[in-house]
Amino acid sequence: MFLKDIEGSRPEGKSRYADGIRASEAAGTPVAGIWRLFAWRPPLAEHLSRLTQEAMRGASPLPPGLRELIAAFTSARNRCLF
Repeated sequence: MFLKDIEGSRPEGKSRYADGIRASEAAGTPVAGIWRLFAWRPPLAEHLSRLTQEAMRGASPLPPGLRELIAAFTSARNRCLF
């Protein structure tokens, strides 16, 4: 993630992403940058989440499990936490 204002900030308020970030930080677990973006702009998170669900679960010649495997492999190759 390259949004410096978001990257180093602690989320304020209550949302499932802000709560998840605080819980991960308290446990010493790395936090995926996308969570900070979602906590920063919840309406953006809603749209991005719907897009992702459509890509991963919508009509396709590939079954959802294979799409998840491709996404996981790509994330691992990119050294991404999610």
